[in-house]
Amino acid sequence: MNKFRVAGVGLTAAAALTLTACSGSDNSSGSGSSSSAPAPMSSSMSAPMSSGASSGDGVTTNADVFGPACSKLPQGSAPGSLDSMGPQPVASAASTNPLLTKLVAAVKATNLVDTLNSQQAITVFAPADSAFSALGDAKFTELAKNPTQLAPILQYHVLGKRYDAKGLASAGDVTSLNTAGGPIKIEGSGDNMTVNGAKILCGNIPTKNATVFVIDKVLTPGTNK
Repeated sequence: MNKFRVAGVGLTAAAALTLTACSGSDNSSGSGSSSSAPAPMSSSMSAPMSSGASSGDGVTTNADVFGPACSKLPQGSAPGSLDSMGPQPVASAASTNPLLTKLVAAVKATNLVDTLNSQQAITVFAPADSAFSALGDAKFTELAKNPTQLAPILQYHVLGKRYDAKGLASAGDVTSLNTAGGPIKIEGSGDNMTVNGAKILCGNIPTKNATVFVIDKVLTPGTNK
């Protein structure tokens, strides 16, 4: 997944956001404000290995999930529940998660659904809907109409290797698909773990091809705090 070749530079996009934390991932070149997603962002990519060592293969179960927002997920086998999301690839699973409606809209705007679903083993830092509130509706809509700016931010939230919380803590620094955005710093552990300063609202969520960590901020490429 490291060949998300997109137009527009993630750092430029992040500067335009004026938030404390943002997301994205691969190197990008050129500039553009087209309202349609660029063709190079489709399926032909293999994810780079993130730096650091993980704990095992990074695969989790429902028993490993932790965080204050996990209780807000639907229960049982309802759409968006742990039982429902587990067998689904990550983008499809996220589309049913009530905490991630803004992120799902952004992924769809950049035509990354199939790309994310096709990966074998990744980690996703997923900003909750509340994390996008700093953008405001107008800015979010503007970005959604400019996928060349939005895609590098989203790519910064995806690691090309699957980590559970213990693996992230052991790694310390990890590399996203937006390598130009710089490393992502992991600090603390368990309920006190942070991702570039963002708190984990619900972590170790298992999906078919990814381990998901819902976070309370949008990560900013180029900012390692």
